[in-house]
Amino acid sequence: MRSAFILAVAALSLAGCNRNTALGNDREAQLDHVPKPAKIESATAALENVSTAIIKPETMSDADIEALGGKRGRCAVVLTEVAFPSFLYEPGGSGAIKLNGKLIPLPSAGENRFADNGLSVTLRRLAVKGNAGSQGMEMVVVPPGAKDEIGYHGYVRCYGGVKT
Repeated sequence: MRSAFILAVAALSLAGCNRNTALGNDREAQLDHVPKPAKIESATAALENVSTAIIKPETMSDADIEALGGKRGRCAVVLTEVAFPSFLYEPGGSGAIKLNGKLIPLPSAGENRFADNGLSVTLRRLAVKGNAGSQGMEMVVVPPGAKDEIGYHGYVRCYGGVKT
């Protein structure tokens, strides 16, 4: 009887552990609210008082992408071939990244380089293709005041006939 009680308590305590609310995980649409876009802020405001060691690119929701003007005429860096974008940019134009829960616009700072107030993102085409045929892309992020750059290998996906 005691072991049955312990098993019941263990099962109840684990019952709430199967809900992953991270972007891209399946959820019941009728129960979950429509995501709101993250605030758009400058690099300085978005990263104020944040340790550079914990700054990592986040995935953008459809609401985030719409707040930035949509996908048309832009390309996105995705970390897997089926992922939501981590960086959205116009070839030869500006880009945007989501860090610390904020969308940060970055003006062009040269070919495939985007920067603002000490934050920079550099894109490098890789000589690999994914299983679905996506072009490999490296995204190098350097937060303000960081001693090291942070590199991510992923893929590029372009929309509206844009080519990289």
